[in-house]
Amino acid sequence: MRQFICAFALCAAATVIAAGPTVHVSKEGANRVVVSIETVGGVSAQAYNRSLKKNLELTGVFQIGQNGQIRVTGAPGGAVTATGAGKQITSTASVTDDKSARMAARAFSDAILQAHTGKRGFAQDRIAFVNRKGPDNAELYMCYPDGYDIRQLTSDRRAAVGPRWAPNKNDIYYTGFLQRTPLVYRLDAATGRRSLLAQFKGLATGAAVSPDGKSCAIVLSYQGNPELYVLDFATKRVTRMTRTKNASEASPCWSPDGSQIAYVSDETRHPQVYIVDVAARKSRRLTNMGSENTNPDWDANGRLVWCTKRGGQNYVAVMDPAQGERSTRLVTDAGSWEHPSWAADGRHVVASRDNALFIIDTDSEGDRPVRLFNNAGNWMNPAWSR
Repeated sequence: MRQFICAFALCAAATVIAAGPTVHVSKEGANRVVVSIETVGGVSAQAYNRSLKKNLELTGVFQIGQNGQIRVTGAPGGAVTATGAGKQITSTASVTDDKSARMAARAFSDAILQAHTGKRGFAQDRIAFVNRKGPDNAELYMCYPDGYDIRQLTSDRRAAVGPRWAPNKNDIYYTGFLQRTPLVYRLDAATGRRSLLAQFKGLATGAAVSPDGKSCAIVLSYQGNPELYVLDFATKRVTRMTRTKNASEASPCWSPDGSQIAYVSDETRHPQVYIVDVAARKSRRLTNMGSENTNPDWDANGRLVWCTKRGGQNYVAVMDPAQGERSTRLVTDAGSWEHPSWAADGRHVVASRDNALFIIDTDSEGDRPVRLFNNAGNWMNPAWSR
């Protein structure tokens, strides 16, 4: 099996290839609106304030400070009000402990962002990810973008990789090694119930559910080498999308309208990003710059994020596929970046680097990536629900 498929299955790739040119685009970050958090007393006020502060700062729109244009007053568990910039928003969410205080703060952060920008926030959306505990042991976890309320989802002492959220924002599809051979499982994040997607001869990996929730893109090897297919949930019929007998495919993701799938293939002996038209089943190569291009993810606004290797190091890159590589921007410094995944706002990305997870603001060149949490572990493969 080819190198980048092995990397997906927790075997680190080691090949270093000559790199193409590196292009950075610099721009000034937008002026942020200062918010003063002045809530006092109430139930679990400290937990509430910490979560509200981090979530507002993560938006890239607000910063916390004294004498802000917006003042947050009140007491968690009672009424909390954000006043300023010509608006007033009030929350009366029930708060009984630290966990419910953080949930109330996340909802209020999203409400403040919506009121002042008209844009949907991501504070209440969850991030699934993997903690690799050994050569054949990697478990699924999830938490919120503020890094709190981490919850372990599997305890199998087997490898679990590549989590992807379904559009219902509850089901997680991932590749598990419970039967030693990689197969795709569906995990209900609310109940913990798990089911095998389908029993295939050979490997099954990389399931990504279509925007309408009726099918999934999946990599199967039952007809030989790993190829890209689309599986219809209702009929269980699989339709083959690629025919690259001397290559392997991986990491599919859907365009917002469900008409195309971006994926990775090593057809040229080095992984590159391709796009296939689902109806016509015709592919075109999307990336050429960089020695390796992997881990694509497509956001609702039509932009693609992926990892590109240049000069022996990885960057997180963003482009508009309709404009091609000329629209590419590198949104991180060089590093060991892997597995970027869009937030619902089409601006922020979560990605892994150096055994940790970071949130990246792709629209603010001056901001450094924000570490999700500082817990010890080998954290990788993040996926943002949206």
